[in-house]
Amino acid sequence: MPAAALKSKPLPTQSTAKRPVQLDLPYAPVEKRPLPAGRPREWYVTHNRRLKAMRLAIALLDSGVYLPNQARNERIRSAARTIGVHPPSDTTCHMVRALMRYSR
Repeated sequence: MPAAALKSKPLPTQSTAKRPVQLDLPYAPVEKRPLPAGRPREWYVTHNRRLKAMRLAIALLDSGVYLPNQARNERIRSAARTIGVHPPSDTTCHMVRALMRYSR
């Protein structure tokens, strides 16, 4: 008897076809908490820039922009208008592309 026949069958995995997955659920943002006090101002600026870059990267991925070279500054800024945040600086645009590059 071949060795492959002796192995037990793997357990069936749960398929999304059996259970519909709703992607259009209402978005409920996480409750905001105050940032820790006593840090240098540059820390707060960098922290907020990272959060903004992450939001923009997610918006671009949702809109079908998957590669960093597709995300020019104009496209990132139009995504910012779409999601309702202030236009990002060149530094933030660079950070968005970096997030898209390293998520692969």
